[in-house]
This record gives sequence, C-alpha cells and structure tokens, in this order.
Amino acid sequence: MDLDVFLRIAFFMFGTMIGSFLNVCIVRWPLEKSVVFPGSHCPSCKAPLHWYDNIPVFSYIALQGKCRQCKAGINIRYMGVELLTGCVFLATLWHWGLSWVLVPYLIMFCGFIVATFVDFEHRIIPDEVSIGGMIVGLVLSPLIPQIHGTSIWWQALLQSGIGVLVGGGSIYLMGVIGEWIFKKEAMGGGDVKLMAMIGAFMGWKLALLTFFLAPFMGAIIGIIEKIRTKDSAIAYGPYLVAGAVISLVWGEQLLHWWLATFAGI
Repeated sequence: MDLDVFLRIAFFMFGTMIGSFLNVCIVRWPLEKSVVFPGSHCPSCKAPLHWYDNIPVFSYIALQGKCRQCKAGINIRYMGVELLTGCVFLATLWHWGLSWVLVPYLIMFCGFIVATFVDFEHRIIPDEVSIGGMIVGLVLSPLIPQIHGTSIWWQALLQSGIGVLVGGGSIYLMGVIGEWIFKKEAMGGGDVKLMAMIGAFMGWKLALLTFFLAPFMGAIIGIIEKIRTKDSAIAYGPYLVAGAVISLVWGEQLLHWWLATFAGI
C-alpha cells in the first residue's frame, strides 16, 4: 500500500476514535458530568458497552443503531460525529500536510465540533472548550509559531494574546451595543469566550475576519428560525465556527481581495 494512502487511512481512523470521545464530551459537559467515569454505556438502559460495541462507526452499523442489551435506538449523531471528525482529520492532513501545525489546528477543530453540537442543542458553549481552548492556544502558539506565520516564538505569543483580546473584545462590544438597542441580552458569554479561543489560535486578523463573516453564516438560518419558531434567538457559536474555518483556510485570499477591491491596495 502506498505510504500516503496508508497515512490518510490512519488519520481518518484516528479521527473517528477522537470523534467517539468528542461524543462523550458533547453529552456530558453540558450536564457537568465527568468524561472519564463512568465508562461508555447505553443512554437508555445504562449497560456498559463492550469494546467490540464501541468501535467507531463500525459498531453502530453492526448493531443497526440499537443497544445490544435493551434494543433501544441510539442517536445517529454518535456515528455522525465520528465520521465528521474523521473527515476533518483527513481534510486537515490534506490541506497542511504532515507537520507540527496539525497539532493546534486539530485541537481547535475538535473544540469547534463539540461547541457546535452543544450550542445547537443546549444554547451554551462549555468552558472546557472555550476557556480550555484559549489556554491551549496561548501555550501552543510560542511552541509552534508557524500557526501565526512566523518562526519567532515571542511574535507568535504576542499575536495569540492580541487575538484573544480582539476576538473576545469584538464580540463583547457587539453584545453591549445589541443589548443597548434591543433592551435584552444580544450575545452570550459563551460566544465571547469562543471568539477569544479563536483569536488565541488564529491571531487578531483572522479573528476579526471571523467576526465579520459569522453574521453572514447565521443570517439565513436566523431568518428561517424566526419564521418557524417566532424566536429571534439563535445558537451563534456554530456560525462563529463556520466563519473561523473559512478565515483559516481562505482568510489571506479574502483579506487581499478586500484590500484590493475596497481599499485600492
């Protein structure tokens, strides 16, 4: 087997295993439960899962989405998160190649996956993702300064620190203005901390670009939800995540296009 093919398959499979753990975080963190104890078990009958019933993707298919013990249906989201995480790992390897920058980016993407699913379901973003991710971003930036486009550790740390302030500060300011205009909370604290995390990993320029892209990501969904539920509130975290991914992959091109088009640079 070709080495590149083997590496990609291994990365995908490793991603599905990480996705299995992310499922535990998605379920337990909003309930403030340990992600270590108890071990994996059926959500309905609480029966512990044997190792052969806990193989990412394959066990779900083999069991036809049902518990071996009580035959209760298991949410297809479990397999979906495993497949999504595997695809994210594979896409990250394909885009950046096998290098140290994969470490911070994959950690950030894993946080994005948890934040997205939890925010959609519970309208919260766990501090384990936002604050924990922000700390990891600050620590890894000087260790792997290439994620900030430099080889000098202190410049990367500075970029990360400014990114935290600009990312969190921009969304906080928007929330203050929105609360003043609409006379109610316009932006949750979880979104502020998530943007601070994004800034820690991506620096202030891409954090600011994320800030401007996110409303476009959420506008259509917000209108649909307003019509469907008569509720103008939406889970904003997933659209910050979408904006961050676009900024990270195509941010430099977007910034150059914007400067050339509107600033004449």
